[in-house]
Amino acid sequence: MERILYILLAIILFGVLIAIHEFGHFFTAKLLGVKVNEFAIGMGPTLWSRQKGETLYSLRAFPVGGFCAMEGEDEDTGDPRAFSRQAGWKKIIILCAGSAMNILLGLLITVVVFLGISQTRAPVITDFAQGFQHQGETGLMAGDRILNIDGHAVWMYSDVQTYLSRNDGQGIDLIVERDGARVALDDLPMSRMRYSYDGGEYEGFGLMFNQVDDLSIPQRMALGCAQSVNFVRLVWMSLGDLVTGRVAVSQLSGVIGVVDVVSEMGAASESVAMGIQNVFYFMALIAVNLAVMNMLPIPALDGGRIFFILLNGILYFVSRRRIPEKYESYVHAGAFVLLLTLMAVVALHDVWNIIS
Repeated sequence: MERILYILLAIILFGVLIAIHEFGHFFTAKLLGVKVNEFAIGMGPTLWSRQKGETLYSLRAFPVGGFCAMEGEDEDTGDPRAFSRQAGWKKIIILCAGSAMNILLGLLITVVVFLGISQTRAPVITDFAQGFQHQGETGLMAGDRILNIDGHAVWMYSDVQTYLSRNDGQGIDLIVERDGARVALDDLPMSRMRYSYDGGEYEGFGLMFNQVDDLSIPQRMALGCAQSVNFVRLVWMSLGDLVTGRVAVSQLSGVIGVVDVVSEMGAASESVAMGIQNVFYFMALIAVNLAVMNMLPIPALDGGRIFFILLNGILYFVSRRRIPEKYESYVHAGAFVLLLTLMAVVALHDVWNIIS
C-alpha cells in the first residue's frame, strides 16, 4: 500500500513538472502578445473547460502533464499574433521559458529540502586510512578542505564522492585550503584501492571526512542552491558518459523506470515523512534533467527549435533567405517520431527490468 502511495505521488509530480514547463511557455507567450488558443492541465479527455477571452482553459483527465497551444506554432496561419510571425528574440524567450520554470522549480524544491537539514559533513580531511602514501606538505594533510577536484568546484562532501569516483587512476588534480591559503596539488597519484581503517577494510581513496558542521539558515539555503547547480553538472556528466560510451544506452530509464525507482526509494525510507522528502529531492533532479535535456539542439525539442531560429537568422544575414517552414516542419516531425520510438523502447526496457 505504501509503495502505491509513492507511485501515485511520483506520477502526480511528473505531471506537475510538465505542467509547470508548459506554464512557462504560456506566461511568456501572453506577456509578449502571442495568441494562445488553449492552455491545459493534464492530458486526455476534458473534465472541465472555460473560455476566457481568446484562450480556452481546460482540466483534463490524466494528471501527466499539460500543453500550451499557441496560434501558428507549427505553421504560418496568417494571424499577425501567431507564434510563427514573431521576432526571433520573442520566440527564443518563449521557448526557453519552459525549461527556466523547471530549473526554478528544482531550485525551490532543493532549497526547501535543505532547510530541514541542520548538519552536514564537511569536505575536510580529518584522517587517513592505514597505508595512505600521500600525506605531508607535498601531499594531503589533516585539516585540508577540498575546494576543487580535476577542475570541478567542490561545495559539499557529496561533490568529493562524485568526482573522486570518476577518477580513472591516472592522477588527480586537487586544490585545497590549508591554513587559510589555497594549495594546488597536481597529478596526485591516487587511485581506488583497499584500505584498512578503524579495525575494518573498505575500498576507496584512503581519505576520511568525519567533520560535521552545524548549518545556519543562510548556509542551508546556499547549500540548496549549490545542490541545484550540482544537478545541472550531473546531467551534463551523464550526457557526456552517454556520448563517450561510459554509460550504455541500455542503462537509460524512462518515466516507468523513474517511477519505479522513486517508489522503491520512498518505501525504503525510515518514515513516510522521510520518504516524501526523498521523493521530492529526486524529483528536483528530474526537473533539472528535463530542463537541460529539453534545451539540447535536437529537432522537436525546444532547443532544436531555437537552433533553427538562430540558423535562419544567420542564413538571412548572409543570403537574405530562410529555410522554408515546411522543411523545418518535416525535420521536427521526423525527430518527434524518432523520440516517441525511443521512449517506447525505453519504456518496454523499463517494464522488462521491473518484471525480471
